[in-house]
Amino acid sequence: MDSSRKAATAARMYDYYLGGVHNFPADRAAADAVIERFPFVPEAARANRAFLVNAVRHLAESGIRQFLDIGSGIPTVDNVHAVARRVDPGARVAYVDIDPVAVAESMEILQGDALAVAVRGDVQQPRAVLEHAEVRRLLDFGEPIGVILAAVLHFVPEHRVADDAVATLIGSVAPGSHFVMSHSATESFELFTATEDVYQRRTSTPGTIRTRAEVERLFTGLELVEPGVVWAQEWRPGAVAGRVESPRLGGIWAGVGRKA
Repeated sequence: MDSSRKAATAARMYDYYLGGVHNFPADRAAADAVIERFPFVPEAARANRAFLVNAVRHLAESGIRQFLDIGSGIPTVDNVHAVARRVDPGARVAYVDIDPVAVAESMEILQGDALAVAVRGDVQQPRAVLEHAEVRRLLDFGEPIGVILAAVLHFVPEHRVADDAVATLIGSVAPGSHFVMSHSATESFELFTATEDVYQRRTSTPGTIRTRAEVERLFTGLELVEPGVVWAQEWRPGAVAGRVESPRLGGIWAGVGRKA
C-alpha cells in the first residue's frame, strides 16, 4: 500500500466527518476515536463547510472571480469552484494542499477543467505557493483574489509562523481581495483536549487552538466583513442545513476580511 495511505491525515478525516468516500481505514479509525467521545463532530464539520459555502458565495456575489484555496483537502460536495460558478461560470480556482492523496484526487476530479488546478503546497511556505507555476498561470495577481484558509491554520502550531504566512499572502494580492478563514477555538477547549492526542499520534498534521482574539489578529491589515469573527454557524447562516445544539460546541471561529 502507498505509504501516504497508511497514516491518517486531517484532510481525509475531515472528508470522513462530511460523509465522503475519499478516506482510508486509518483515517476512519482516527476520526472514530474523536467521534466516540464527541458525536457532534461531523455536524460541526458540516457547519464549517456551510460557512465556506456562504463565504465563497458572498465573495462571488461581491465580484471576486478567482480563488486560491490553501489547505483545500479532499474534493467533496460544494467545493469552491462549484459554489463560485453558480454566480459566474468563468470563475477560476487554484486548490493547494499538503496531502498528496488530496491533490491526486483533486486532479482527477478537475481533469478537463481549464479553469481549475490542484497543486501540492504548504500554507507554512506561502512564497512557494504564490510562485507555483500553475498558480501563476491560472490566477492574475493584478486583480482581486479570494484567498481561502478554511480550517487549515489550526495545523500551524507556531503563532508567528501562522501570522507571517497570512501577512505574506495579504501583501501579495491586489486591493479588493478577500480572505476567508476558519479556525478551531480555545473557547471550546474540551473538544480539543479529546482530539489533540489523536492528531498528534495518528496524523502528520499536529494541531493547535486559538482564542477569538488570536483569530481576529490573523485578520490584521484587513477590513472585517460583518458580522466579524463569529462561530462558524453564525456567519450569515443561510446555507446551513442543520445547526449544532450550541455554536460553541462546533468549536470553530470564522470570518471574512477584505484588503482595502
